[in-house]
Amino acid sequence: MKRLIDMLLLAAALPFVLPLSVVVAFAVKLTSKGPALYWSKRSGKNDIIFLMPKFRTMRIDTPTVATHLLDEPGRWLTSVGPFLRRTSLDEIPQLFCLLTGEMTMVGPRPALFNQDDLISLRRERGINVLTPGITGWAQINGRDDLPIPTKVEFESEYMNRRSPWLDLKIIILTFWKVVRPSNVSH
Repeated sequence: MKRLIDMLLLAAALPFVLPLSVVVAFAVKLTSKGPALYWSKRSGKNDIIFLMPKFRTMRIDTPTVATHLLDEPGRWLTSVGPFLRRTSLDEIPQLFCLLTGEMTMVGPRPALFNQDDLISLRRERGINVLTPGITGWAQINGRDDLPIPTKVEFESEYMNRRSPWLDLKIIILTFWKVVRPSNVSH
């Protein structure tokens, strides 16, 4: 059922996001060196590594670590990077992973392949068996401002309470958060 809902949401979103993607890709290419897309190695369901596309918001010489681990993360952002992150437009290409089944609309956000602390806590709590999501319970309850243990608590709560109704609530609240962005640190 969840996969069917993902495909229906994807079909509904495509007429809007395809033209927007062209504009965003053009803006990225126009304002910085390198490709418009960045393929990030992420830990997926059962800790299987997959490549997740995002519109590139960081310079091409940025170290491959979580943004919060960078010294002065703002200095690594491209000129359009802050806007793309604040509006979550950088996330649009992840819809490709919805199509491939590597991601679902709602679930825990996929960890970077080298975020050992987050991956380990998720494994301890059994959260790693869930398909990662484009949005999730932790995302709407704090996003970048959550310490990793708190994020994992929210993800554990989601795992124990998941239902189509909770997913719908998360999707609606995600749209609200995108319209009125907060808790986006970098």
